[in-house]
Amino acid sequence: MPDFTIPALFQLIVAVGLLNVWLLRSRSATSYRGDQAKSLKEEFDAYGLPSIAFFIVGALKIGAGIALLVGFWLPNLIRPSAMIVAVLMVGAIIMHVKVKDPIMKSVPAILMLLMSAGILWL
Repeated sequence: MPDFTIPALFQLIVAVGLLNVWLLRSRSATSYRGDQAKSLKEEFDAYGLPSIAFFIVGALKIGAGIALLVGFWLPNLIRPSAMIVAVLMVGAIIMHVKVKDPIMKSVPAILMLLMSAGILWL
């Protein structure tokens, strides 16, 4: 088992967070969904993104989440996965701004971005 460090904690939180949102709660309404969306699919529609974007982003986020978990045993996976998450979180924040969401809806993406940056730089 890896040593307990702040980056390792961030790695675990980001991984579990991504997998929770995309595998367990993708069809659930939350107060953080963009615009008036009730599911992840509706959120991508609200942003005006093509349907394929939902599948590409989903695959990247699920893949990055799994890779971050596997990274506890294969550390070479951590940095590329954290970078992917960071880039996707910047995109998520931009989409929230695009539909004029209140800042509170961007908080999860901002936190995931900060934790991904922490994984990369700490």
